[in-house]
Amino acid sequence: MTLDIPHFAVVGNPIAHSRSPAIHHEFGLQLNIALRYETLLAPVDAFPATIESFFRDGGRGLNVTLPFKEEAFALARDHLSEQARLAAAVNTLWMNNGELYGSNTDGEGLLQDIQRLGVALQGKRVLLVGAGGAAKGVIYPLLSAQCTSLHIANRTAGRAHALRERVVRLMPRLADRLSAGGLDETDGEWDVVINATSSSVGNQTPNLPGIRYAANALAYDMFYAPRPTPFMLQARTQGATQVADGLGMLVAQAASSFHIWFGRRPDVTPVLDTLRRQLNRA
Repeated sequence: MTLDIPHFAVVGNPIAHSRSPAIHHEFGLQLNIALRYETLLAPVDAFPATIESFFRDGGRGLNVTLPFKEEAFALARDHLSEQARLAAAVNTLWMNNGELYGSNTDGEGLLQDIQRLGVALQGKRVLLVGAGGAAKGVIYPLLSAQCTSLHIANRTAGRAHALRERVVRLMPRLADRLSAGGLDETDGEWDVVINATSSSVGNQTPNLPGIRYAANALAYDMFYAPRPTPFMLQARTQGATQVADGLGMLVAQAASSFHIWFGRRPDVTPVLDTLRRQLNRA
């Protein structure tokens, strides 16, 4: 009977810490869908072989996390969603008629969580801090949400400019609303500030001395923790009205992957509430 249950996994290195199995298990219970979802540790030099073996053995779908999102993009290059193409990274894989498909649900997860927080991005000025993989996955969804402007700020200005140039090359119509620069030259007033750097992991904050938060502004950290992150604390002192971490984004992007695989979208609220309680007890 176990062989008849659809098999899914999250692949990465390291991977034992992942909350994805618990999230997808709860989604399955909520929608009365049987599935087997596990962690899959891939050697850093053998990702393609790991993926091939998983699907050859009957696997139905994979979530992909660090450090393999760009390799997953390359493997699924013939069948990519628009979000994946623009991000140059894939976090969701599945097979269709023997062909490997890839998408990136990170940006969709971020948008859904910002909406859950009661913030509409249309007409807003958005500052995206960081130019790495986390930032790449959310630029197009943020612009698609009709924000007035999106500025990429990075410690190394050249990386921010390179990311902007790549997006504009693929989507020239976005050029007027997308700008880039270094952290030290970032100023102005912002409605939404999103931290896509790993600063909170090291208990640090990005250096943003020149920014101002507009009335009712949101500061959003993609990192999550049992207590407010250093970025969230910094934002409060700088005038942000609302602060949030990325736990809701984690659950929402997983829900989007689940929807790709099963055609049904789970309710993220009860799963997020459960995860938050578990995190706070940790």
